[in-house]
Amino acid sequence: MEMNNQLTNIFDAHAHYDDKWFDVDRFELLDNIQSLGVCGIVNNAVDLVTAQKCIEYSERYAFMYAAVGFHPENLDGIPKDYLEKVARLCEHKKVVAIGETGLDYHWDIPKQLQKKVFEEQIKLSLDLDMPLIVHDREAHGDTYDLLRKYKPNALIHCFSGSVELMREAVKMDMYISLGGVVTFKNARHSVEVAAEVPLDRLLLETDAPYMAPVPFRGMRCDSSMIALAAEKIAQLRNISTQELLDITCENAKRFYRIK
Repeated sequence: MEMNNQLTNIFDAHAHYDDKWFDVDRFELLDNIQSLGVCGIVNNAVDLVTAQKCIEYSERYAFMYAAVGFHPENLDGIPKDYLEKVARLCEHKKVVAIGETGLDYHWDIPKQLQKKVFEEQIKLSLDLDMPLIVHDREAHGDTYDLLRKYKPNALIHCFSGSVELMREAVKMDMYISLGGVVTFKNARHSVEVAAEVPLDRLLLETDAPYMAPVPFRGMRCDSSMIALAAEKIAQLRNISTQELLDITCENAKRFYRIK
């Protein structure tokens, strides 16, 4: 693998540095992460508490940005006025997207509530003209029904669908984000998508601290590890790792409207 310190323009389109896994060394890690080639990170909230943390980190680091919203696993006790609160947070200059939001049918969470909250956040993203970060786990049918209905400016993060679903998302002008899963031995769908997604629609992510690439699978992930996923995808596309990082960095800036 090319050494991280030789690579630049690593833009992590989706991370969770507020996670407790980073409590031991969060700021020490972030203080030094640019030296590993990382140029940008979008930290994603899952509720109002994490939204505040994401904003705090974005204020502390020029290269960090925040997304605010409610994750489908965090709907227990969601306040009735949550949309108004999310909308107010979106006024912050470092908030670049609504998310992450979406559907997760892996867990036993009431589907009607999930769909209601996802649809409301889609509408909010359209009302505020904000990018939307979509979580889709074992819920392709209902997720795509809502995306087809509203056609938001969306990024489908940690994309797990088929090439056909990728093509449909791209036809709706949406973006696809891939990460460490492309290095897993059983990741047939992700590898097929990585080989075929239009390069101008591809973003790279970690979902840190989760989804660390091989050979770090099961360990804590950080944004510098994108280099391993980038190397795998670059090989599939017959381009250099650095060229892929340059392209996906520009794509991330375009999607998130970062100058």
